[in-house]
Amino acid sequence: MQHLAKYIDHTLLKQDATFDQIETLCQEAKQFDFMSVCIQPHFVSYAKQKLVESTVKVCTVIGFPLGQNHRETKVFETKKAISEGADEIDMVMNISLLKTNKFHELYLEIAEIKHACSGRVLKVILETCLLTHEEIIKACEIAKEAKADFVKTSTGFSTGGATIEHVRLMKKTVGDKLQVKASGGIRSLSEMQSMIEAGATRIGTSSGVRILQGQTSQSAY
Repeated sequence: MQHLAKYIDHTLLKQDATFDQIETLCQEAKQFDFMSVCIQPHFVSYAKQKLVESTVKVCTVIGFPLGQNHRETKVFETKKAISEGADEIDMVMNISLLKTNKFHELYLEIAEIKHACSGRVLKVILETCLLTHEEIIKACEIAKEAKADFVKTSTGFSTGGATIEHVRLMKKTVGDKLQVKASGGIRSLSEMQSMIEAGATRIGTSSGVRILQGQTSQSAY
């Protein structure tokens, strides 16, 4: 079971999260040796301090959860997060650009944020529940062209989370060029294993502790 821990981004993105809860999140991440904690930008420097001398990375979200910020705003957010200690960036892409065929603008958004990451890992959140299969394929192709590191299914704040079908489609599209992160609604060991079998190499969940304990969580994310 422990070998699965490094698949998990231990996640707390709720609007009412407190510093005490972030401290607990970091303690759990160290105890179970998760890959990262995934938190709002406001908590990055605090989490970095709590995780010093551990192998757990700090992951934060950009343009979260709607992705509708101006490109320049997202780039600024990214640079600020990196300066405060973020190791990985999960950006919400601008879905409107995809759906209105402004593919070059979407490419520029991802490429500029990747540049702002200064070598750190960039995951592009597609929000697959709002996309057709054709749009998922196109978004993956653009993320690949822009040299992102991962495509990610979901924010967990929209109309649905990760599905095995979407993870398989994303992995088929990106091949070995990018990795796939499944997030949103993964609450049990069997669900996590199914996502991994479908091609995910990272799992975003707030239920990581219960999953590794063989329990099923009732968490919303």
